[in-house]
Amino acid sequence: MLMPVLSASAAESEGNGKLDVTGIVLGHIGDSYEWHITTWGETHISIPLPVIVMGSNGQWHVFLSSEFHHSSTGEHEGFYIAKEGSFKDKIVEKSATGAETRPLDLSITKTAFAIILNSILLCIIILSVARWAKRNPNQAPKGFAGFMEMFIMDINDNVVKTCIGKGYERYAPYLLTVFFFIFFNNLMGLIPIFPGGANVTGNIAITLTLACCTFLAVNLFGTKEYWKEIFWPDVPMALKPIMIPIEIVGIITKPFALMIRLFANMMAGHSVILSLVCLVFITAVMGPALNGSMTVLSVFFGIFMNILELLVAYIQAYVFTMLSAVFIGLSKVEPHHVK
Repeated sequence: MLMPVLSASAAESEGNGKLDVTGIVLGHIGDSYEWHITTWGETHISIPLPVIVMGSNGQWHVFLSSEFHHSSTGEHEGFYIAKEGSFKDKIVEKSATGAETRPLDLSITKTAFAIILNSILLCIIILSVARWAKRNPNQAPKGFAGFMEMFIMDINDNVVKTCIGKGYERYAPYLLTVFFFIFFNNLMGLIPIFPGGANVTGNIAITLTLACCTFLAVNLFGTKEYWKEIFWPDVPMALKPIMIPIEIVGIITKPFALMIRLFANMMAGHSVILSLVCLVFITAVMGPALNGSMTVLSVFFGIFMNILELLVAYIQAYVFTMLSAVFIGLSKVEPHHVK
């Protein structure tokens, strides 16, 4: 499924003529200030995205990223994209001493644009189903509306309600939103052509934000008994100095595990698929026999990995939602009454 994107990028090679596999993989899973569509001959077809930066002089600058390519020096209004160093592939400017510095960067990058676009598409899907249900309150849903209702009720009844229990209705909107946001972005990331292909859920900033939302939902609405078990657990006095730090660390490790699990699985899936497809071009100089056999294996395992990623797209959204619901349910613990 990623073959069209890679075939367009296969021309990118190092100066010695070898295929830059690392550059291709990192270029796909990384962020950028434009959305590369394809390459036609020597022409790169891309969608320029808005650059919004505030320079060291306090002035805001707004322009399209294509301005960097229109300039012979790659610089526009004193800003340019760093080619190396700690700020590689980021917009920088020169300070008075000649050093590269980062401006306040609020640009709409590829990942940010993908989130906005995917969120709009997801809202259209969900609101269209809700509109149909509102217009036909006494009619059994069928077709796409029936499929979506089955999907939504499955997560609501078998995940949210089961894991949280009493008072689950308060958290159902958030958890359903999280599930469909992750699942839809996972699916869009597997589509090789625009508007798909962006590695949204493989970006650690996105998974960090989602984990922080769960962290707030767990700790802002936790019961008094939940906080008592953390700061004064029901254990012998001698164990309290040990258990209290462990419980406090546990508050942080739960969202951290959510963040890393989603990020690592989605990033690894994209990387493996691209690496497998790269075998076709790597073995091109090793003779037709080896190249032919490796091409067959690469295509076979590439298709297998894409099918597997479809399953992973659902599983990762399901696991993130389920664990979030479990953590919220644990924070709703009630006092134990001894008879």
